[in-house]
Amino acid sequence: MFKILRDLLRYNLEFLAGVVLTGIVLVLVILSYVSPYDEMAMYAVPPDMPPSWDYWLGTTSRGQDVFWQITASLRNTLYFGAIVAAVSRVIALVVGLVSGYAGGRVDQAMMAVNDTLGALPNIPILLLIYFVMRDQMSWWLLALVAALLGWTYDSRLIRSVALSLKTREFTRHAVFSGMRTPQILLREHLPYVMPIVFFTTMNNLIWAIGLEVTLSVLGFSDINRPTVGGMIYWANSHSAMVAGVWWWVAFPMLFVAILFLGLFMLAMSVNEYIDPRSRLNRMGA
Repeated sequence: MFKILRDLLRYNLEFLAGVVLTGIVLVLVILSYVSPYDEMAMYAVPPDMPPSWDYWLGTTSRGQDVFWQITASLRNTLYFGAIVAAVSRVIALVVGLVSGYAGGRVDQAMMAVNDTLGALPNIPILLLIYFVMRDQMSWWLLALVAALLGWTYDSRLIRSVALSLKTREFTRHAVFSGMRTPQILLREHLPYVMPIVFFTTMNNLIWAIGLEVTLSVLGFSDINRPTVGGMIYWANSHSAMVAGVWWWVAFPMLFVAILFLGLFMLAMSVNEYIDPRSRLNRMGA
């Protein structure tokens, strides 16, 4: 895995650009831990101040410094995406590897559940769950529900690799040597699917962050917890664009666009690396 990352950094400019753009966002996330303001505090600074040396990105109508609010919002939005990606990766790995290796009725049952969940529209389901459990719905629970809906496509990719690995000689040797199924999946098959896991993780992060921004802008999340979507929600509630407080909307959108672009370039460059046809096209073959 580290050799793949080293080769991508050395030979793929798209991957390097993605690392740089994502690194900018990560630096802001780190700065959130040294913020001079409480991320939940209001009217800590003069409201509606334009960008200046004192307030680099201006202030909001709620008396919050936009720069420090963005650092906290990016951190919480990334936390949401990371939770969704981590939980859904574990489910996709377990379902994909076990289904591909076991085959038979186990494979049929798992893929039936996989296809059923994959056919459900995610946002309407999340909105329905939100309205049903509105009093109990927390930020963490929303991330968990999103994770339970975001693994189906990726598990099929992993299953397709597991089906081919099942017939390889090293798998037969592992079976004849007495290795148990969990050992075969973890030691023999898992390393082969890690590039796919990395690629699908980037895609799932993009999906989860977009989902969080969409739900927060509509007010269907914990709007008191600073997130990128939450900032845009409060800006719309205060009619920021009409009042001329454009920086309250522009800068959160700018940095989330940088994050999306960075993750997208990482995903595309890794996909190109693991797809032989893409590598041949790049070389002009």
